[in-house]
Amino acid sequence: MFGGVLAALCMLVPGTPRAQVTISISCSALGIEARLCREGAEAWAQQSGNEVRLVSTPNSGTERLALYQQLLAARSPDIDVFQVDVVWPGILANHLLDLSGRIDVAGHFEEVVRNNTVDGRLVAIPWFVNAGLLYYRRDLLEAAGRDVPETWQALTETARAVMQAERERGNAQMWGHVFQGRAYEGLTVNGIEWLASHAAGRIVEPDGKVSVDNPRAAQALALARSWIEAITPLGVLNYAEEESRGVFQSGNAVFMRNWPYAWPLLNAEDSPVRGKVGVAVLPRGDVPGGVHAAGLGGEQLAVSRYTKHPDEAVDLVRYLTSPAEQKRRAIAGGFTPSIVALYEDEELLAPNPFFRDLVPTLRSAVARPSGVTGARYNRVSAEFAAAVHKALAGQAEPAEALADLARSLQRIGRAGRW
Repeated sequence: MFGGVLAALCMLVPGTPRAQVTISISCSALGIEARLCREGAEAWAQQSGNEVRLVSTPNSGTERLALYQQLLAARSPDIDVFQVDVVWPGILANHLLDLSGRIDVAGHFEEVVRNNTVDGRLVAIPWFVNAGLLYYRRDLLEAAGRDVPETWQALTETARAVMQAERERGNAQMWGHVFQGRAYEGLTVNGIEWLASHAAGRIVEPDGKVSVDNPRAAQALALARSWIEAITPLGVLNYAEEESRGVFQSGNAVFMRNWPYAWPLLNAEDSPVRGKVGVAVLPRGDVPGGVHAAGLGGEQLAVSRYTKHPDEAVDLVRYLTSPAEQKRRAIAGGFTPSIVALYEDEELLAPNPFFRDLVPTLRSAVARPSGVTGARYNRVSAEFAAAVHKALAGQAEPAEALADLARSLQRIGRAGRW
């Protein structure tokens, strides 16, 4: 059913001449993910004597999930191994093999292993973990005599001052802060970071209560709305990760919220901001009880229940999530490992010095409400992202957008009975 569509998106990675089977794997093309996936798959193919077919998927998590759901609902065998976001195991679990006992997950972050275990079934293996970070132009802050901001309000003020100073020096393209503002999963993560940092809840609480309609949540969104066209370009409403990185890496932003993958790209030999960038925790809300809140992210590998070659597919996942491969990806691409012991590996830390302090951040990162909302999470996320986008675009007042959202979520969750 989908073979003709996927064939145009595939690239064959050959093994040895004694190839036995072909395994198809979906890989993100965000940043250098496609290259690293191809290299890892090629190494496995050479080692195993099999072949791997790489399937290109959309950068947008929303679009990728929709593609996966189409394929799996049709019980298609076109993809054997899926790269899945941290919030998808509960949505896709019924279509994924139980990997319990087939792949050893000892040493991985326990929080992520629990996240990937649905109804007692281990449906995905952690590949790398993520937490939102604040990137900043260290050189510009030092020149302006400014500290790294501790609160969102301080970020707003510092971004405005440094942006204005740079524009007066001749860079008319300089902005203060960029983030992921498109109405997709990335905005859900940014939004939950803003809310959690203001002690405003997590959209839907673990007990199923819809908590998003509250004054602190409205305050957090109002502050973010104030950035648009003041310290943040209007175009941010269409930015995902790569658009944000493009602006920051070109030297046209003071601050950027993004994932750890951006670090090696910002410091590549041809990067205009190489050696000029610092990394910090995201600011806290300037309210009583405000905290530094980083959204938990990361990617997993899962095996389709409809694969024709489960043993080989599982073996590919075992190889790609191994300590050696996670170390290679961390060194080459800045991908934060899901294996805790690797954060003490000096070879890994040399190109990624900020990894030394990441473990506490990763352990305490804010999870999206995918566990409590289960199969309805994608609807919850889409509604939340749409409401936040309306508020950022000035199409609705934050309090109004959140009140409407709460009513929608109550209907989706049947008054808390998710």
